[in-house]
Amino acid sequence: MKYKIDSEKCRKCKMCLRSRCKAIISADKMYIDFNKCNGCGICSNICPMNAIMKVEEK
Repeated sequence: MKYKIDSEKCRKCKMCLRSRCKAIISADKMYIDFNKCNGCGICSNICPMNAIMKVEEK
């Protein structure tokens, strides 16, 4: 499993960046580089808005 950020729920608090995950990108909106995500889930556990969710790999 990998993770993605739901831009509707994300408030750009940047708490997810505290995980120091190299897959999380802060730009105009927060997003996770699917190719760099290792599926550890730390970012999902940190997010206070529950904006990070699991997605199935294709």
